[in-house]
Amino acid sequence: MRILKGLGFLALAGFILLPLVQTVMVSFTSTLPRDEMDLGSLTFLNYLNVFRTERLADSLVNSIIYVTLNVTICLAVALPAAYAFSRFRFRGARAVFFALLAFRVTPTVVLSLPIFLVFAKVNLLNTPVGVALAHCVFNVPIAIWILESFISAVPREYDETAFMDGHNYRSFILRRLVPVIGPGIGTAAFFCFVFSWVEVVLARTITITDGKPITTAITSLFGFNTDIGLVMAMTTLSLIPGLAMIWFVRNHISRGFTIRV
Repeated sequence: MRILKGLGFLALAGFILLPLVQTVMVSFTSTLPRDEMDLGSLTFLNYLNVFRTERLADSLVNSIIYVTLNVTICLAVALPAAYAFSRFRFRGARAVFFALLAFRVTPTVVLSLPIFLVFAKVNLLNTPVGVALAHCVFNVPIAIWILESFISAVPREYDETAFMDGHNYRSFILRRLVPVIGPGIGTAAFFCFVFSWVEVVLARTITITDGKPITTAITSLFGFNTDIGLVMAMTTLSLIPGLAMIWFVRNHISRGFTIRV
């Protein structure tokens, strides 16, 4: 039985990892005819061309900037909101709480035009800040949902004890609550990061000329004579921040998915 489980696990791992392995292999391969290099030769030229091409190098920086901003803003907004939903009772609280999901389940293309019109009036087009704020529309609700469940798992007596020790709401949340719900914060940050990093529709709509992220830069590489090696190099580079994010919050994510809330 263990052998069958092991073989099944290896088959599943191979099915998942095979495209990634092929992507990395092609990224080190010359896929266009060049005078100084044979077709199919092993080369680092694809990665060099990524950093030599200004728009591609800028797209990497833009993506890191707006994803960092998005995760920071989402957590800063969602944490106090989730605490309010968890600890206070007010009329319409549950209705508002469930209404937040309307933004999360709404297709991004539906809101792309309204967001574009609003951002055009406040000069947020073609900037990483604009992309970060647009993604907050979809990421803040899910962050509130995740954090609310973790805060609700903390006994109210914990709050009361902290307030008796002289904490106000700000110091309590930052010094006492955040360490306790660390797995929830890590899980929320992970989901916000993933959505913001891979999202294409809003990023393409808001960044018409400048500030393009890596997802838009990759799609722009496809054409009549596509350099597949360059595309795979960009794709491989786009995986690195995601893997780094998983590494830094791996303990929080594992606890966040196993703790019963």
